[in-house]
Amino acid sequence: MQVQQKTYTPEEYLALEETAEFRSEYWNGEIVPMTGGSFDHNTLFVNFCALLKFASRGRDFTIRAGDMRVWIPRYHLYVYPDVYVIQGQPIFQETRKDVMLNPKLIIEILSKSTQDYDKTDKFRSYRSILEFQEYLLVSQYETYVEHHIKTDNGWVLREYESDSAIIHLSSIGVEIAIADIYEGVTFESKIETAIASENL
Repeated sequence: MQVQQKTYTPEEYLALEETAEFRSEYWNGEIVPMTGGSFDHNTLFVNFCALLKFASRGRDFTIRAGDMRVWIPRYHLYVYPDVYVIQGQPIFQETRKDVMLNPKLIIEILSKSTQDYDKTDKFRSYRSILEFQEYLLVSQYETYVEHHIKTDNGWVLREYESDSAIIHLSSIGVEIAIADIYEGVTFESKIETAIASENL
């Protein structure tokens, strides 16, 4: 006998999140716990927040990260992007001040458990947001960034694998060096593999 999975309304999810010890996302009725971040994930997260905050000083941009949800009404999703940028005034979901509707730039730091979702269904959902213009998918396991840019002819992909490369974030008029993004990142998985090889 197949056990039917419980589904939740958006209101039930938001009520549960207010008292939850760990964050979860809401996927069209399903509550999905978020995995914990690694040391390198956190380093990339902090680097992006610092770089974007510095680059946007005195300009009409708001950087949000980590614990600020985005609601995607077309797909009934509440998600927590790693980092996102809003231009102008934030648009909130009704009376809530912890749910945004209008990110212009979104950055996701890829984890093995979520990278396929971030690149496919989650990206498709993000594209339903009118203000959304630019998407960065950042590997924490090697120097590699996927840069998706919205154009009049659809979305265009650029890829970066060199420490000397510069990313031009056209949606907010900011340039960021790959070397600065990955400053302090040790690529833990490569270190662990090297140690394991030495112990053979």
